[in-house]
Amino acid sequence: MSTIVLMTVTGLGLAALYFLVASGLSLVFGLADVLNFAHGLFLSVGAYATWWAAGNLPGAGSDGWGFVLAVLFGVVAGTVVAALVELVMIRPLYSRTIEQVLVTVGLSLAGVAALQAGFGADPRPFPRPSWTQQVVTLAGARVPLDRLLLIVAALVVLGLLLAFLRWTRYGLIIRAGVENREMVTALGIDVRKAFTLVFAIGGAAAALAGALSGVYFGSVSPTSGASLLIFAFIVVVIGGMGSVLGSAVAAVAVGLLQQFVNYYGTSGAGDICVVALLAVVLLWRPAGLAGKAATA
Repeated sequence: MSTIVLMTVTGLGLAALYFLVASGLSLVFGLADVLNFAHGLFLSVGAYATWWAAGNLPGAGSDGWGFVLAVLFGVVAGTVVAALVELVMIRPLYSRTIEQVLVTVGLSLAGVAALQAGFGADPRPFPRPSWTQQVVTLAGARVPLDRLLLIVAALVVLGLLLAFLRWTRYGLIIRAGVENREMVTALGIDVRKAFTLVFAIGGAAAALAGALSGVYFGSVSPTSGASLLIFAFIVVVIGGMGSVLGSAVAAVAVGLLQQFVNYYGTSGAGDICVVALLAVVLLWRPAGLAGKAATA
């Protein structure tokens, strides 16, 4: 029983990382119709900015409020990079899908190369707070506190996103634009003004995922964003484009499936089962769990 509890909490921690990356990715695609392959770069920027701030930013550190300040620095860095990418590289390419894909793929590769040139290709030990390396007994299982940190952070981000989308003006514009962008534009609302905000929100969530992934894995590397982005895309497709709740449900399913199958099966079998789950969902419900089926 203790093993099941431990695997469940660990799987939920992994699901939290997937959700933080997928939530912004889902909103960006649902509203702006941009398949952003550079989204993993925002995660890597957040991770390395947090790592750098913990050792160099006055007042920041690897424990207590110093670590919180380092994470905030990383989130701000990811947010700024995401907004700049939208303004400089994506905005001129709306409605030009092929060019978007080429630019974002190229930016992703260039970002990895830039991080390798600046920080080296080898993983760097991440400055984890001492309390995250402790364990707590939960239903007979000794659960690392860093898993619980990830779960709590994802729940907070989910709540903030839902509140923003439901009770703010720009949130309502984003929700309406995801449902029917043409109708919102016909009402005289310039939806593109919300595009930069959506990119910034997605960048902030991805940067937070980068900082927390360093806590989860204990290190940070230039390719960490690209590896997590693959499963984030799977989560977005399973959950339904533009649906934050759909991404949350899909992230839990993917994280738990991957964790249990990898533990009880052979190494890598969990990844295969995740792809199989994607195929089943697409065959059963092509628009995703929370997506709306297209009408003729």
